[in-house]
Amino acid sequence: MRLLLGLCTVLMMLCTSVLNDRSAGGHHQREAHQQEDGHWHGRGHGHGHGHGHREGHEHGRGHRHRKGHGRGHEHRHGHHNGHHGQGHHHHHHHHHHHHHHERHRNGSLLIFRQNAEFALHLYKCIVSQPDSQWKNVLFSPLSVSLALAALSLGAKGETHRQLFSGLGFNETEITVEEVNEAFHQILLDLSQKTDVDLSVGSALFMNDTFQPQPEFLESMKRYYHSEAFTADFTKTTGTTDLINKYVNDKTDGKINKLIQNLDPNTVMYLISYMYFKGKWEIPFDPEDTQESFFHVNKTHKVPVQMMKNSGSFLVYHDKKESTHVLQLYYNESVSMMLILPEHGLKALEKVLSGDLLSKWRRSLKKKECDVYIPKFSIEASYDLKDILTGMGITDIFSAGADFTGISDSPLVVSQVIQKANIDVDESGSTATAATGVKIMFYSPRFPFTLNFNHPFKFIISNHKTRSILFMGKVVNPTENQTNK
Repeated sequence: MRLLLGLCTVLMMLCTSVLNDRSAGGHHQREAHQQEDGHWHGRGHGHGHGHGHREGHEHGRGHRHRKGHGRGHEHRHGHHNGHHGQGHHHHHHHHHHHHHHERHRNGSLLIFRQNAEFALHLYKCIVSQPDSQWKNVLFSPLSVSLALAALSLGAKGETHRQLFSGLGFNETEITVEEVNEAFHQILLDLSQKTDVDLSVGSALFMNDTFQPQPEFLESMKRYYHSEAFTADFTKTTGTTDLINKYVNDKTDGKINKLIQNLDPNTVMYLISYMYFKGKWEIPFDPEDTQESFFHVNKTHKVPVQMMKNSGSFLVYHDKKESTHVLQLYYNESVSMMLILPEHGLKALEKVLSGDLLSKWRRSLKKKECDVYIPKFSIEASYDLKDILTGMGITDIFSAGADFTGISDSPLVVSQVIQKANIDVDESGSTATAATGVKIMFYSPRFPFTLNFNHPFKFIISNHKTRSILFMGKVVNPTENQTNK
């Protein structure tokens, strides 16, 4: 299969602080997003990445640039020991894991553990919202981290302290400069050309009467590879169209209406976007896709298009947590971990931690099996204001916010919106044609079968930077079809 299109955007609106609080409303679903994270290490499994990684990066859309400027650090690090090319997955546990040697003083691996813990924390907050319990969830932890870290460039005092610690950083262990350099390095590494289409970046849209501090704009460009645009915000329709067109272009048309209407008090929009499209390293054959049932819960089942693949897969059965884990690769640098609990997602979400993810990554082994995964699409939109407030990041939304690093005018964040979507199918991209499905029953080729026919969680990660690009859960693969 190829799979996937994921994309995500985070939108932050900065307003002059008269407006205070109206925004609270929207939270709706924040779906869950969980967890994931920390872990990475184990990733090891070598998976293969050979990546030799192709510098050129360009496409990084947002970033186009800069490769070089790797402020000193030029990539390298991570690439993780080049894990060799697929086949081998697993072994390799060595690298990573053990934390010690990873105090890369610079480089994209410096903050992967904090980013992972932030991702898990955010996921748990999202899934604990009452309306997200029975909904599919999808978000991009990295996109949210990048937006908040970029915003922190202009924050001072308690406002900065909350953002920094809310993102999982402790000033006694890591400096602000190191965090900014690490995000810069992650963006550089992610923008290298590989055989997956990955675009990540940020942009600022400012009212033409608003004069931000030049140092803020320079730091945004240097560390967060941000493009900056000014527009006349009194022309609301024109400005809305301009911003939406920018996001639509960066996400290959997948997110087209990020902003519905422009608030007259807004002086600046900070947008962070991520787009990913990958093909499965071992594609699923559409001829093997058949209609089957997905058990949403004990009493409700829905018909789905179930994809099938047989072969040698990286799997692990965690008996203690009654969970099966499967890792599929797009290429050597990006993989999807699918997590299938035997007793429901809720019990698993309670114990999910960075350490548990690391343990799974280290424990994956090749095994011959038949794998069944439903085709699914998720579109999710969250107003993260209440969730971030619950995580201790409160000042940015209040009249006491200190953004003097951006401007001397009093500013406050009115909304933090994340929109994301993903399509998973046999080939990997958005499927255009309906497959002629033949209904037949297979005699299983292998004694071991892994059937994702009840709710499961997934994490899409980049190995070189050990970043969690997307995380989510599938509760009902048909959810989006019915809502439209």
